[in-house]
This record gives sequence, structure tokens and C-alpha cells, in this order.
Amino acid sequence: MSNSPVFLDVNVPMYAAGKPHDYKDSCVWVMREIAHGRLTAVIDTEIIQEVLYRYGALRQWQIAASMSVNLLTLIPTVYPISTADIHLTVNLFQRYAPQGVKARDIIHAAVMQNNGLTRIISTDKHFDAIDGIVRVDPQRLFLSKDTSFLRENS
Repeated sequence: MSNSPVFLDVNVPMYAAGKPHDYKDSCVWVMREIAHGRLTAVIDTEIIQEVLYRYGALRQWQIAASMSVNLLTLIPTVYPISTADIHLTVNLFQRYAPQGVKARDIIHAAVMQNNGLTRIISTDKHFDAIDGIVRVDPQRLFLSKDTSFLRENS
């Protein structure tokens, strides 16, 4: 099934792999939709860095490596962070950091904008503040079991 790619935020695979949480079931479902080809997701290199950083800080190096390899296998489109992305990040940071958007998420927004992506699946509500980015809550997808609205051209 062909559909427009959606950016996958790191919190989705982390909640899917993690302990019981309000978002666990919905994030597991999203990851299954990706695995079965019903949802086309992309990431950037910063997503892998976030996985390695988080699990590395917990001294869970094998989990960090395993989750990173699994993500790279499941999601073959991984955007690099380019110089143009960093220039846009600085501009977006000036505008959105005062509204509470974290620098690492502003990098994702810059990569998305520079690659023509408008949708991100994320639990992070601060993405809602960024013009041109539409955040899709994993629970919304899970409850509706409908990814058809993601198939429209961005």
C-alpha cells in the first residue's frame, strides 16, 4: 500500500519497547503498521542518536544498539542532518524555543521542512506549535485504526 511518508518521532518506538504506559499500546500498533507496510515512516539520523543517548545513559548498551538496528531495518529512509538543516534549525530555534520546543525536536522540524514532510507521529504536543508541521498523536491513530488520512499528499 503506497502512502505519503510521515516522520516518526523517537518516542514512538521507545514507548513501544518500554514498560507499561498510557502510550504503549498505541505505539506498538503504530510500529506494527510500519512493519506491515501500511504506514510509511521516515526518520533522520538524530533519531538514532537519541536512542543511543537515552539507553546509553541508562547503561543499556545492547538495547541501544538493538533498537537502533531494528529502526534502521524497519525504516530504510533516514535523512542526514545537512548544513541547510542546521541553518534552518537556528532560525526555527529563535522562534520556537521560547515556546518550549526543545532543540532536538527543532532539528527534526528543520529536516522535515527541508524534505517536504508535513506530518510527524509523536506524543510531544509542542510540535503543534510549529507552523507547517502537523503532529499526529499515536493514540488518535490507534483508536481510529485509520491511516488513510496519512496517504494524502503532503
